[in-house]
Amino acid sequence: MMLVGKKKRTYLLMVLFSCFGVLVFTASSVWAGDYVGTKACADCHEEQFTQFMKHSKKAHSWKSISVMADDLTTEEREGCYECHTTGHGKGGFVSYEQTPHLADVGCETCHGPGRAHVESGGDPETIQKTPTLESCQTCHNESRIGAFGFKPLIHSGAH
Repeated sequence: MMLVGKKKRTYLLMVLFSCFGVLVFTASSVWAGDYVGTKACADCHEEQFTQFMKHSKKAHSWKSISVMADDLTTEEREGCYECHTTGHGKGGFVSYEQTPHLADVGCETCHGPGRAHVESGGDPETIQKTPTLESCQTCHNESRIGAFGFKPLIHSGAH
């Protein structure tokens, strides 16, 4: 009888650990995407980071959302996230609580996800050095040009 109890306990522990592993994997996948956040760029690109944080409105775009959030529906907020955060809907920003390091428009919005670039020690082949006009037009398109005063790639990040 004791043997059955041990087997049952072992089985329950295996199930428990399996469930825990799934939960840990699921929770960490929010943080383990290909986006690392703008601060990860600062170590190697200090001058660009400083200029971007000081001069770019994009670097503080979460403020626009937080000011209006209470007056927006969930669907409207999701629409804001597409252009006012980094990587929303692409494995990046999920929510301010889960991914605060991606809550503003950051380097990776224009240059692409940076995990491979950071992990490779800065291999230039792993990042988009020069953004394309098409990537800008994801947010800066004809329906928004007037509101943004859009000048493609001229003031894209003050760097």
